[in-house]
Amino acid sequence: MLVNAPLSADTENEVRTKSEDVDPNVMVDVLKAVIARVKKIDRDHDIPYIAGYSQNGEKIYIDRHMPKSAKLGGKRVQTDRFLILHEAVEKALLDELGLHYLHAHQIALRTERAAVEAEGQAWREYNAFTKAHERQIDDENLKKVPDDLDLTPYRNEKDFQKLQQMVAAIKSEE
Repeated sequence: MLVNAPLSADTENEVRTKSEDVDPNVMVDVLKAVIARVKKIDRDHDIPYIAGYSQNGEKIYIDRHMPKSAKLGGKRVQTDRFLILHEAVEKALLDELGLHYLHAHQIALRTERAAVEAEGQAWREYNAFTKAHERQIDDENLKKVPDDLDLTPYRNEKDFQKLQQMVAAIKSEE
């Protein structure tokens, strides 16, 4: 599984803001807690759709061409953590609840948006940044695709052309 779950006392210590209402400070705590649990982040491969995860959920992949930060609202913002949150939530929903990719993706996207906004960033700017790079990444010639990449998103999207390209890239590295 994707996470190294801490002991319950450690989990309790991660909660810095206590509120049952929608609260940006709680979302900042959530972002930190999820990132702390991710076992491995890999930025050495070509990953269509910007980011993904291994089949066993132990790695999060971010495309090697995706910048690690963006200038948003006049300041440099580390963006990998938002992508990591998205992928961790999506993979957990697929594996633990058996959701269809599109449903898991919607929940993960909304979680990603809440984290971006909790840190005082404009979603529109952040989303424009990721979409611009998504188009570039999707147009790239796939050369280095990990052989353990979970292909569920591409199958559920019926993106058979991308699947064929990925399989060809994996075979060419063997």
